[in-house]
Amino acid sequence: MEKSKESGEVLGGSHEAKAPPYHDFVNDPEMEGLTLYEKKALLVNRELDSHGMGKYQWHIFFLCGLGYFIDLLYAQAFGLVAPAMKQELGFSTVAEGDLFSSFNAGLCAGAFVWGFLVDIIGRQYAFNLTVLISSIFGLCLGAPSNYSGILVLTAFVGFGVGGNIPIDTTITLEFLPQNRRFLLAMLSIFQPLGVVVSSGLAYGFVPKYACGTGGLGADGKLLEACSKVAAGAPCCDKANNMGWRYLLFTIGAICLFVFILRFVVFNFQESPKYLLYRGKDEKAVKVLQHVAEFNGRQSTVTMAMFDALTEEDSSIRSGGSERPILAAGSSQLKLSWGEKLKIEFERYKLLFSNPTMTRLTILIWITYMFDYWGFSIAGSLLPQILLDKGREISVSTATTYRNYVIIYICGIPGVLVGALMYGVPLVGRQLGMIVSSALMGVSLFLFSAINTRASNVGINIMEYFFQSMFNAILYGWTPEAYPAPIRGTACGVASFWGRLFSIVAPKIGTVLLAQNTNGPLYLAGGGVFVCTVSIALMPRKYMGGKSF
Repeated sequence: MEKSKESGEVLGGSHEAKAPPYHDFVNDPEMEGLTLYEKKALLVNRELDSHGMGKYQWHIFFLCGLGYFIDLLYAQAFGLVAPAMKQELGFSTVAEGDLFSSFNAGLCAGAFVWGFLVDIIGRQYAFNLTVLISSIFGLCLGAPSNYSGILVLTAFVGFGVGGNIPIDTTITLEFLPQNRRFLLAMLSIFQPLGVVVSSGLAYGFVPKYACGTGGLGADGKLLEACSKVAAGAPCCDKANNMGWRYLLFTIGAICLFVFILRFVVFNFQESPKYLLYRGKDEKAVKVLQHVAEFNGRQSTVTMAMFDALTEEDSSIRSGGSERPILAAGSSQLKLSWGEKLKIEFERYKLLFSNPTMTRLTILIWITYMFDYWGFSIAGSLLPQILLDKGREISVSTATTYRNYVIIYICGIPGVLVGALMYGVPLVGRQLGMIVSSALMGVSLFLFSAINTRASNVGINIMEYFFQSMFNAILYGWTPEAYPAPIRGTACGVASFWGRLFSIVAPKIGTVLLAQNTNGPLYLAGGGVFVCTVSIALMPRKYMGGKSF
């Protein structure tokens, strides 16, 4: 494909497009005060805005949504299989926390590593590798007959899953038109779907293929692990307790199917904004042409437009500093390793570029820390708490698993309300997060005070509704607050802090659970209220502005 240097016209093929006159975009008032990268990103935004929600955007939305789906598919599964696993393998209630801590350690490492990598190696590789790793180790997860082997595999599954949310929100944002950013919040609708599917599969597998009847022997007592009883005595062995293994094998197969959709079925293109800040303007133009063609349109962005902006910026800076900058086009690719390293450090400085941005970054970290603190305790220990409370009032194991499905399906309307709040100008995002986090905390405290069949379902519906609403807004808004050169890193580090607290919280929660059923609920509720305060203190100027 050839390009006319004078006009910026792309010759050959069906992507014929002319650049607007030079002054139409170089002297555009909207570009005044913007950096070179931001000017080029503005042209990308306008191009994608002109597409609306085309076929390519919908494909990206659903494929990234499946990353959210896998995140909660596994997170819920470990809570659902822990009681049956503990009964067969004979580890203590306190040691049960090691399962969740192992998963969260993997999630923590994954969020940190993939968050940085997605801004260095690109969105394309990270998009596929995270799911591939999850599927490989997930398919092996039901095989071991000892707890140590399960913990190691669980950590590797977590490493793959941990990159999903920071990567998928970043990718979705960078292909969405600006007026459809509420769909970032809608990505979270895949999380309760993941929980529902996980709970539904558990309902079908775990009670049916469990030791005895609902884990109970003929005498009505809970069957113990074979390692805990005398030889020949009735016990819970692997052959009669395959339900939790079937569940984990099935989830691993689902992950493999998602990888095939992402890597084989769909031709995912690198983010044009990533290519821009890496100086690969020509590749960015080709991506925009591919997206336009996929959507049945023609791209209006040409290399001549990017070249004009680069030349204008170069002439402005010719008498001043010649330090390397982001998005400098082909000249950026010719820089020495030392100069490229300087650009990398400049990227990381964006997290703390001014006092307001520093305040925003620190408050986001605190929010993620205590959000994950609260919901990791609730998510990992709630199945055990519901099971314990249910037995106190004679609720069967099968009924309890059915209740999980009822509770978690109510996260879907929670996400929808979060997306609606996303659309309220100026205050919608912040107000939505304040209200939902506060009511999530209230529901956790209410659950600790009441134990009836109706309350065990009703209060938990309330808790998961507001948890889903809060996380939908938080996960959707976080990448908006940062520019593309640092977006993946910012989301990954925030998620890292949350995952780090998720390692500690279940350990403390299981210690409290061994002493008192309600202890973990107080611990989770208190953490969620910290989120309410941190969100209230966030600077409003970063709520819903332009995304570069």
